[in-house]
Amino acid sequence: MPAPRRTQRTRRTRRLLPAVLATAVCLALTAGAPAVADAPGFQEPYRPQTHYTPAQNWMNDPNGLVYYSGEYHLFYQYNPDGNSWGNMSWGHAVSTDLVHWNELPLAIPHDSGEMVFSGSVVVDTGNTSGFGSATNPAMVAVYTSAYPDGKQAQSLAYSTDRGRTWTKYAGNPVLDIGSQAFRDPKVQWYAPTRSWLMTVVMADEHKVVFYTSRDLKSWTRLSEFGPAGATGGAWECPDLFPLAVDGDPARIKWVLVVSLNPGGIAGGSGMQYFLGDFDGTTFTPDDNGSYTPPSGTVVQDFEQPGYGGWTTGGTAFGTGPATGSLPGQSAVTGVEGAGYANSFHGGDSATGTVSSPLFTVASDYLNFKVGGGNHPHDPNTAPDRQPAPAGTVLADFEGDTYGAWTATGTAFGAGPARGTLPDQQEVSGHLGRGLVNSYLQGDATTGELTSPPFTVDRKYLDFLIGGGNHPASSGARTAIELLVDGKAVRSTTGGNDEHLDWASWDVSDLRGRTARIRIVDQNTGGWGHINVDQIVLSDTRALPQSHETSVNLVVDGRIVQSVTGADSEHLDWASFDLRAYRGKQARVQITDLNTDGWGHIMADRFTAADKPALSVLQRAHWVDFGKDFYAAVTYNDAPRGERVMIGWMSNWQYSGSTPTTPWRNAQSLPRTLQLRTVDGRLQLTQQPVAALGSLRQGPAVSLNSRSLPAGTTALPAGSAGQALDIDATFTPTFSPTGARTFGLKVRTGAGQETVIGYDTTTQQLYVDRTRSGAVDFDPHFPGVQSAPLKPQPDGKVHLRVVVDSSSVEVFGGQGEAVITDQIFPDPDSQGVQLFAEGGPVRLDGLKLWHLGSYRSR
Repeated sequence: MPAPRRTQRTRRTRRLLPAVLATAVCLALTAGAPAVADAPGFQEPYRPQTHYTPAQNWMNDPNGLVYYSGEYHLFYQYNPDGNSWGNMSWGHAVSTDLVHWNELPLAIPHDSGEMVFSGSVVVDTGNTSGFGSATNPAMVAVYTSAYPDGKQAQSLAYSTDRGRTWTKYAGNPVLDIGSQAFRDPKVQWYAPTRSWLMTVVMADEHKVVFYTSRDLKSWTRLSEFGPAGATGGAWECPDLFPLAVDGDPARIKWVLVVSLNPGGIAGGSGMQYFLGDFDGTTFTPDDNGSYTPPSGTVVQDFEQPGYGGWTTGGTAFGTGPATGSLPGQSAVTGVEGAGYANSFHGGDSATGTVSSPLFTVASDYLNFKVGGGNHPHDPNTAPDRQPAPAGTVLADFEGDTYGAWTATGTAFGAGPARGTLPDQQEVSGHLGRGLVNSYLQGDATTGELTSPPFTVDRKYLDFLIGGGNHPASSGARTAIELLVDGKAVRSTTGGNDEHLDWASWDVSDLRGRTARIRIVDQNTGGWGHINVDQIVLSDTRALPQSHETSVNLVVDGRIVQSVTGADSEHLDWASFDLRAYRGKQARVQITDLNTDGWGHIMADRFTAADKPALSVLQRAHWVDFGKDFYAAVTYNDAPRGERVMIGWMSNWQYSGSTPTTPWRNAQSLPRTLQLRTVDGRLQLTQQPVAALGSLRQGPAVSLNSRSLPAGTTALPAGSAGQALDIDATFTPTFSPTGARTFGLKVRTGAGQETVIGYDTTTQQLYVDRTRSGAVDFDPHFPGVQSAPLKPQPDGKVHLRVVVDSSSVEVFGGQGEAVITDQIFPDPDSQGVQLFAEGGPVRLDGLKLWHLGSYRSR
């Protein structure tokens, strides 16, 4: 069977071959061993220049951040054996300034009895553990042991040579509660009680647990915190630390940071934080989580026996609102009153709609509660499965052989498959009895299937496709391609699904050209196969079937806004912004077109209001609003009491598919953290460490105060580059004649651009990477990420942008709004532009520096 897409949970519980754990392992590395040799120039496509990456192989969570003996240590989750997740061990790098890094040999390797998951390092200056001495204190790593039976427990390793070699403690594990989701200990010295404090998570229960110890070996439970805030995925990688409020050392607040996957604000992995007090035993948050939505006029609360003037279609919603959970459904929470709309009638296999009568839009917002499946509305889909479009059928694969098509390799066999192949999940959606199916002998086979030449004489080329999601940028594709003059001019891959659905290419620009179809399977991993059927040249564009579970706002017969569930039986607040549709006729449609897991939708309490209701995700405090900042922790024992954080710069939605080799994934820039009162409330702020300035090369490119007209404005010569540090301040007018959006476009060229902008209407900072280069390696990658950002008291909007070969890190305002995103532009796409849309904006000033490599001195 195809391997499932790896999620955070599967990566953490993956089994090893059974073995007996060695009670003590002294790693065979010599003290002072030379650093790992550089890859040639570290100049591969997408290789970061200012962000740390290992010379080769997979990397994820930063671990064991500690400052000792003049060095900042960066340990990290590392696969010493390949460029994908597995064999988790601790890699190691050191720096004297947090900017220039030197990769060292492997620190703590996996062995036959355990993988070495995330954790922390302390310097045991008091020799409480007995691993070192008063004159040569030990560095002690507290990490999660991941055992072959799936259990997770906390263990120790120690080093007495500045982290160059490590010995696993013979008494491991030191903390074991018999759980398969107990991980990621962050340990620190807590001076008031002269003891060690561990902050660790019970991941699936959404709890942070605190333990204390005198010697790092024996631990006593203190208290727990959670569930709270966002709980859409497993909690991981906690950290707890104090910060001064607005720089006043007499006013201290404690910050509890928790990663979660999935369920982040931008989708997939994310990081939230809680502010509160810690008394040595218990963390007490300032926010108790209660929420009262804006008041308004309730237009539908589903408290009547039937749906009233709302009409139903299909069978999913029954004859009236549900009360309580439906048969076979888990407990439903968050319902206002007794009744609510629930499409679980008949289970996930049922489909249907509930539609409101037409109404005239007269309020600014329509607030409501929503739950159920996370299957968003896609405007490029049809509500029902479409029949085969009329046209010229190039292939229907109903014969016993491929006819004039040419097959190479072993994946496609001598002729079309007759549906599902041995050991394959059920294949569906094809027409007739035959289809192309490269699962012959499993995912391990590869090959190509090429059509005879044909003339393009219609507007569209439509086909049914399923199978693996491995586009060309993945390096080992599963795809159908259109060849013209021997070159692939169109390509589409599967969606990691055995169900075939319609896809279409607009080929109107190729009319009269001779072309071929090539079906390719080069992938031998999970989902390493492709399914294709019914290839048709047509003047009709075939649309795939919608699989949404959503609440839609329909205006003039068109869906203009849509909200889906969060794969949860809990209903949470959501909102439609109606301001652009005042006076128009609209309706609400609750839609369930999904028959798979979480194939249902729930809704309640539609309320016309003057202000929007906020969901738990919107109310949570997010460390970073981008897609690519996760598992971040702070340094122990940093000089001058600074609080410095580093995060993993990726997302579990697509981290295994990013188009990089021979390494995969990078760490973020180190960031200095502060607590500041911004816009009337206390917020965590971040800025790149000051030492980043040591990478600046040459004089800055500067622009002084000027008005930027609508459109794009080129920067002076010498601005283009792959690695840049940009500081810009704007003064928007917030008027109908001023710019609606403005900002920067970086890594531009050949139709590529990454847009870093500010929306004056919503007062949000955003990063648009939909045209940032290679974006097709995973459907979760292209998109727009946004963060709330109020102008400063003087009306200005300040942006600090650090651009690298494959990332942007954007710090808005005082650093209260941060967006971190990977990008994969062509190496030659190095342009930088200013832009304004809808009117002019004032640029108060801009400075741009080129940045050198962290490997140079």
